[in-house]
Amino acid sequence: MKRVLTLALIVFSGVGNANLIVTDTNNATDLTNMLLGSGISIVGTPTIIGNTDQSGTFIDGLTGGLGIDQGIVLTSGSAQTAASSNNSDGFSVTAGTGGNAILTAQTGSATFDQNVLSFDFMTTTDDLFFSYVFASEEYNEYVNSKFNDGFTLLLNGVNIAIAPDGLFVTINNVNCGNPYDEFHVTDNCSYFNNNDLNDGGPLFDIQYDGFTDVFTASALGLGASVHNMTFIIADTGDSSWDSAVFIEAGSFSAELCPGTNLPQPCGSTSIPEPSTIILFAAGVFCLGFTRRQMRS
Repeated sequence: MKRVLTLALIVFSGVGNANLIVTDTNNATDLTNMLLGSGISIVGTPTIIGNTDQSGTFIDGLTGGLGIDQGIVLTSGSAQTAASSNNSDGFSVTAGTGGNAILTAQTGSATFDQNVLSFDFMTTTDDLFFSYVFASEEYNEYVNSKFNDGFTLLLNGVNIAIAPDGLFVTINNVNCGNPYDEFHVTDNCSYFNNNDLNDGGPLFDIQYDGFTDVFTASALGLGASVHNMTFIIADTGDSSWDSAVFIEAGSFSAELCPGTNLPQPCGSTSIPEPSTIILFAAGVFCLGFTRRQMRS
């Protein structure tokens, strides 16, 4: 079986001048419906694991520097974390929703405070496109540590959240290094936005200490059957310091927007710079810090 995945990286630059607005909800149907773009139909009833304040919808993401303007947010803490400017180097809310076995296996460490949205769907073109941003308070001082917060975007059980070098999107795989690491090892630094209070930030009007550029995952040749999409995020290593995934409204689409060469799903509100578009292909099925002294 042919295995195809296209990952488009849309780079957004610029400092925000206002906070994005978040509305809490853990209604799985409402969250799913906000994602839907052209050519996608939901089968059955979406499900969610998480507290009411762990997830929500957001607007004005571009003004905050996020790179996408509106969509849904899933977090390992509180969705409202994204709505404030960065005034804490380690903002944290313990959700108490338990760990996730899939993400634990992916990261190799225990996980906590899971937030999971899952739904079945069909696509009219046999293809799928959607855009997302990963953000975390674990940046930058816990880069290359066991506190490797990440998430997984499971399409029919296979993670399609892939970084440019083919690794999964996590703290350790998309970063510009750890200021406490004498070797200052970085990975996919050109796709990372630093917002750390004690490492040159804040530069954006968002609480998280760092976040990725807009990643647009594409799966081709899915076939006409029913498929499953599951978004999972959780704290890794301990339940402290939160992470989030922002998924763009209307970008969960069966086609790219007509009349453009940019790899954007129809319904996307991203504002890409054409000179910074990069395409990446990979094979996939069907497709001073106080805390540093305290954690060990």
